[in-house]
Amino acid sequence: MRSAANICSGASGEGGGATVKQTVSEKLFNVFNCTFFVLLGLTTLLPFINLIAKSFSSESAVISGKVNLLPIGFQTGTYLYVLQNDMFLNALKTSVILAIVGTAVGLFVTTLTAYPLSRIQLRGRKWILLLFIFTMLFSGGLIPTYLLMQALGLINELPVLFLPAAINVFNMLIIKNYFEELPDGLEESAKLDGASNVRILFSIVLPLSLPVLATIALFFAVAFWNDYFTAMIYITDQELKPLQLFLKELLVASSGEFLKDNVDAALNTTPQSIQAASILLATLPILFVYPFLQKYFVKGVLVGSVKG
Repeated sequence: MRSAANICSGASGEGGGATVKQTVSEKLFNVFNCTFFVLLGLTTLLPFINLIAKSFSSESAVISGKVNLLPIGFQTGTYLYVLQNDMFLNALKTSVILAIVGTAVGLFVTTLTAYPLSRIQLRGRKWILLLFIFTMLFSGGLIPTYLLMQALGLINELPVLFLPAAINVFNMLIIKNYFEELPDGLEESAKLDGASNVRILFSIVLPLSLPVLATIALFFAVAFWNDYFTAMIYITDQELKPLQLFLKELLVASSGEFLKDNVDAALNTTPQSIQAASILLATLPILFVYPFLQKYFVKGVLVGSVKG
């Protein structure tokens, strides 16, 4: 398969390094592709760079609107203020716990659901799958769901942030399809040796399914990390508010509300710079996780989403 660099350069190596000549139309198509994707990448990268510049810029530069892609009047006081803010640190702790516990619970429950549904000998398998797919199209609604969480005593409790999302049907179908691609002979050999279904799952199936499990773990982690709506509905306790809800409230708050307790910060920073620094600090943790799971990502999605 040609690499992106080879495509952009208009040539690719074949076998012993021979160069394949391209027609004029192919070269124009490659130039168009490269130009389009570079521009597309810049549209997503430039706002992020602007946030970085604002977070390191002086108060006067931010207020006057002079900051574009480079900081003006470089300073780090904004980050010091945010990192010393108890509300930010508490929200960060809640989000980290939520991402770790929610991902572990979601992956465990989803895997336990996907494995039996991947076995064709399961009675009523098609009907059970139809019930799961039905929930992808229809739900009980916000008010009935809230009343259910209230009846279960989960309002203002951390489990309310991850238990309703413990099983994601889309993720479950990807894992199920991946399990179906594994050779049947492995399970049959294990059963001849006296292994139970649980032993087969944890000792044979799961070790062979690391690509799809890592991919789904990333899906869960990103979903829990970025979710603010669930907390906005079910959480009123300030100690349990996750980072994204804190950012949402920060973005709609006035400068007087979040700077009134810190005179130095109010004099040397702006709401825009504090918002930018908070957003960047909230983005970094999930960005650091992705490189460790990237090698599993494409393989896990492709193999798990296409039934051979």
